[in-house]
Amino acid sequence: MAITFPPLILASKSPRRQQLLTLMGLNFEVLLKDVDESYPEGLEPAEIAVYIAAQKAKAFDAAEEVVITADTIVALNGEILGKPTDRAHAQEMLAKLSGSKHEVYTGVTLVQGDKVYSFYDRTEVYCKPVTSEEIDFYIDHYQPYDKAGSYGVQDWWGLVVVQRIEGSYTNIMGLPTEKLYQELQNFLGL
Repeated sequence: MAITFPPLILASKSPRRQQLLTLMGLNFEVLLKDVDESYPEGLEPAEIAVYIAAQKAKAFDAAEEVVITADTIVALNGEILGKPTDRAHAQEMLAKLSGSKHEVYTGVTLVQGDKVYSFYDRTEVYCKPVTSEEIDFYIDHYQPYDKAGSYGVQDWWGLVVVQRIEGSYTNIMGLPTEKLYQELQNFLGL
């Protein structure tokens, strides 16, 4: 029998995170607040993801509900590849990812009343080399502007370009569901 969790709030407009929670069978509502997603200089990628997730959580005053916030960072050789600002930026990022290995970090914060807990997950992603024509095809057909690193593992890029991953697949989508399920149980003492 599945565990019954109290009401959950997902503080994310990401359709992928919403889909993942739905597939996990969790009862949640989406509630959004504007948060500054800048971070202090000198943080490692995992620290950045956790810092931003925690900043998002601070915007909420949850009593009974458990609020889930998350932030996903793509890192390539220490460089952070965020969401692209325009087509040229997306082309530049995807060209960097072509034929390389990069890491995806998702920081997650759980908050309920005064109780706050943050964690992260890390996945290594290996991409085959792609041509500039393939990059243009991807941008034209898959609109990667709301995705860290300019790609979605659940679409053409993941199906054709990603050769292998080490770690959680759902982490690359923006929410490490396996770890989240366990951490929710621990957080709530279930």
